[in-house]
Amino acid sequence: MKTIVLTVLNVGLVLLFIYLLRKRELLSYHHQGRWWLTWLAIGIITLMDEFTSIFYVPAEAYRFIGLSAIVFIAITSLLIRFFTTRLTEIAEILEHHGLIGGGVYSFSYLVLGPMVSFVAVASIMVDYILTACISAVSAVANATSFHPLPAPVTMALVLGIIWAVAGLNILGIRENARFTFMIFIGAAFIMLNLIVSGVLALDQRSLGQMYQSAKTATDQLQTGSWIGDYSKFISNIAFCILAYSGVESVLQTAGLARNWQEIRRSYLFLGLTVGVVTPLVAALVLSSPIDFKAHEGDLITHYASMLNGVLFGVLVAGLASFTLAMAINTAFVASSELMERVAHRYGFLWLIATNRRQSLYRIHILNALFFSGIILLTAGSQSLLADMYALGLLASFAINTGALILYRYFMGTKDVKYYTSRLGTLVLWIILTSCFLFLAYDKHYATLLWGTVTVLMLAGGFLVARKRAPEIKEIAQADSEMEMILSLAETDAPELHLFFRRSEEPGLAADRRNEAYITFYSPRAGIPPKTAPNHFRFPLTKITLYQRMVSLLKVVEYEFPDRRVTVHLGWPMSSWWDRMAVGVMVFNLMRLPRRFPNFEFDIRYRRPS
Repeated sequence: MKTIVLTVLNVGLVLLFIYLLRKRELLSYHHQGRWWLTWLAIGIITLMDEFTSIFYVPAEAYRFIGLSAIVFIAITSLLIRFFTTRLTEIAEILEHHGLIGGGVYSFSYLVLGPMVSFVAVASIMVDYILTACISAVSAVANATSFHPLPAPVTMALVLGIIWAVAGLNILGIRENARFTFMIFIGAAFIMLNLIVSGVLALDQRSLGQMYQSAKTATDQLQTGSWIGDYSKFISNIAFCILAYSGVESVLQTAGLARNWQEIRRSYLFLGLTVGVVTPLVAALVLSSPIDFKAHEGDLITHYASMLNGVLFGVLVAGLASFTLAMAINTAFVASSELMERVAHRYGFLWLIATNRRQSLYRIHILNALFFSGIILLTAGSQSLLADMYALGLLASFAINTGALILYRYFMGTKDVKYYTSRLGTLVLWIILTSCFLFLAYDKHYATLLWGTVTVLMLAGGFLVARKRAPEIKEIAQADSEMEMILSLAETDAPELHLFFRRSEEPGLAADRRNEAYITFYSPRAGIPPKTAPNHFRFPLTKITLYQRMVSLLKVVEYEFPDRRVTVHLGWPMSSWWDRMAVGVMVFNLMRLPRRFPNFEFDIRYRRPS
């Protein structure tokens, strides 16, 4: 029976991959002078990162929460798939604002400003550094599980893998995608054979272990108090979150895709592949009769040997080594995209020079040096690296969801097509932030590393931003209040009209001497175009929109005490549910007539021309 099922499976896989390999532009295509990756290529590059978690997370989760890891790895998978819908939403928002690539850094910069964005950079860079380090260490551990090597030789192999993957990235992204797809084909054959063999080998004991896992997980969440139940839930999720590391890499590499729909398809592909495979493999392995302490580093390899013999175990060990090396590749690709966005924004153009294959070779070399340094510093300890990794991962997740909540609060949903429930995003942010706080309290050395990197990044970012921030150029192009006053002073008309308009409104201004059209803009989003000589653009820095309006009106009141001034405000079209900030804004505007009793205020809806 087992032979027949495995034969049918492998024949089906052969036919599937023959069909895929015959398709043109399966992984990349040329458009408008550059090469782009398809959703499948981006998904596979990220899958190699997520997929590798199978080889070390079940043992790590079991070490902390025992048999209930079977249930909580599956629950965490559902939580991460819920989170990817928010990442898709962020991808469209970034594309709408012309910010392609950069992931959590670009989004946090847009919403929260440059200083918080450096916290995001620190968190995500810790993730990428530790992804490469954990994967390299685990790759060697799996490859040498049948023939252990001396510690110096093992360390040399780990460093060799790091620099070999750096070389692959220097060759270019097209070759990278092709090589990764070949590894994916091998992984599909081996892992599906492992899963089918494991399902066919299920016996009464294994099913009983799964039932016991569900019972243990249920009992842990029935402490008698809501606080106790929630605390236990958060701690268990935090110990399993590492199983889905790398999920943010799709958003991070959005600069390699033409549009956000490609990102959406990639996340759907990940949900239907690694999102199902990871909890399934974890359940099969953790329910089997294995001495987990003795096989913490090669758990999946040992399980494969139990199912189909030593030869199959050797194949799985080889797969583990190759896929873990591809996780290092994901860290190189995503971190180079991140650093490219940071370097481009702050003018470090020498760092982002490319070779003939469009490879950011200088960044790849620097990354290899950083990764090698961390491995030498931690002496290749997998458990130490894993604890540090989970904290940075949760920090970047929490920053992403928090920034999305704030963006929706201020901007609503009218500017994009794809948007999700704000209540769901709030609940997700609370869960992720709680997991981060728990790990920060529980893993002091991980907190120390993340905090040290963050402080150093903030210090460096502050020094760089003072001289190289792109906001400096946007602020320098702004108009001054005195220019507006002098423009209004040129007319003898007894009435003056001030029109406050948003930068995205079409048909903004009409050229009349007794009128001034005023736009306040965020320097991070760029200065809007000047639509008429009497259109004045003022940057919003450090103070709120209401405070900026009050200060401007005070200047007008002082300069034109004998004129009749009418302040025109647009009619707010967004609903309270769509943009809660509208309610706060209208509440503040209602205070203006009392502060300026000599002015007239007009809130009106003007039909678009």
